[in-house]
Amino acid sequence: MNTYTFILTSLIIIITPGTGVIYTISTGLTRGRRKGVFAALGCTLGILPHLIITILISSFFLKISDQTFFIIKLIGAFYLLYLGISMLLTKGKFVFNSDKEEFSVVPIMKKGIFINLLNPQLTLFFVSFLPQFIDKNSLYYLQKIFLLGIAFMVLSLFIFIIYALLAGCVEKLLKTSSGKILRLQQAFGIVFILLAINLATVKL
Repeated sequence: MNTYTFILTSLIIIITPGTGVIYTISTGLTRGRRKGVFAALGCTLGILPHLIITILISSFFLKISDQTFFIIKLIGAFYLLYLGISMLLTKGKFVFNSDKEEFSVVPIMKKGIFINLLNPQLTLFFVSFLPQFIDKNSLYYLQKIFLLGIAFMVLSLFIFIIYALLAGCVEKLLKTSSGKILRLQQAFGIVFILLAINLATVKL
């Protein structure tokens, strides 16, 4: 498989709505484009540990460490559940681009990082996806996996930022109606809860 196939396949996978995409869009809608971009950055950084794990351990090690991945999976599911319930129970009004929240980007990035960091499916995805584009007999096998992984992260950041910017544009249209934004936030909370259930029950 060539580089173009890798890029096209990666774009299709990234564009497909997942936890990172949903978190980025919800942040862009409720907090504005700027913070949506930071959410996108956090989600992208959360991919890096999975790439490192993929390089350091073999598929054989993954098969004999099901219990470890089960625990990580549950932690990730509980974290998504926590985010979903928090969004669902939100009662206050939203304030857009206020000076008080202008610098509160660190918590947003942290949430983005943890959303992907606590999803063991990303490690399994890299293990099953990246080797398809590399010759196993190559002398630079690990280096090529690393480069493809970095390329995937760059594409992810690019797509996530586009989502954040588009969401920020929608936010302007809803700026005059905090009630609509509140219901939208709660709707995203339901989506996060469903994603948490899916992550907890899916067979890794």
